[in-house]
Amino acid sequence: MLLAELKLERNAGKSVREAVYDTLKQAIISGKLTRGTRIVETEYADMLHISRTPLREALRKLQEDGLLEYVANKGVFVQSFTLEDVEEIYTIRNSLEMLTIGHIIRNATEADIAYLRSLLLEIDRLMEDSSLEEILKVSRRFHAHIINISRLARVISAIRYQEEYINNFSLISIQKESRKQEAQDEHYRIVECIARHDEAGLRRIVQRHIERSKEMCLLALREENKLVSRT
Repeated sequence: MLLAELKLERNAGKSVREAVYDTLKQAIISGKLTRGTRIVETEYADMLHISRTPLREALRKLQEDGLLEYVANKGVFVQSFTLEDVEEIYTIRNSLEMLTIGHIIRNATEADIAYLRSLLLEIDRLMEDSSLEEILKVSRRFHAHIINISRLARVISAIRYQEEYINNFSLISIQKESRKQEAQDEHYRIVECIARHDEAGLRRIVQRHIERSKEMCLLALREENKLVSRT
């Protein structure tokens, strides 16, 4: 990635350190900053038009996240993700979502089901001529609402912690044209299982939904040589 391509994403309410952290994290997760890239403070501070202090603080946080690695006498390098990391993140997501299934079936109301169906219709319209980012924005609202139905605050919090990784992986996955419609068909089946109070069916389709997203993501990443295996 050319340094000139990296732009600081500033949002209201966020400090410079938080904006730098978010910008670099997105670049690493998406593969724009590839594994082994050296982060030279002076270069990145100049490129992002910031002082070295917030940059250094952001780099420290990214090291804590395991996305950067400090090598003695050499500097800070992008650790990024391996194929096994992607597998692990999806496995964690699947395990967490399985904890919510029974609670979703018990707690879902007619209003919840109606809202979910309205989101699916919105996705159908967007799929005709909108960007993948717009489609995924509504898809995230769909998934977030389903998880919230469970009312399991701590599990929801844990899922949200993984959300940024999954969102980026989903964008990579859905770029496969066949996956876009397949994912939407799975969304409809998820809602129908909730409406029928079919816990076993919901468990099966959610597992399939996550597994297929993982498979498409890994396929796309292998094709683009963005990730490597540890072995």
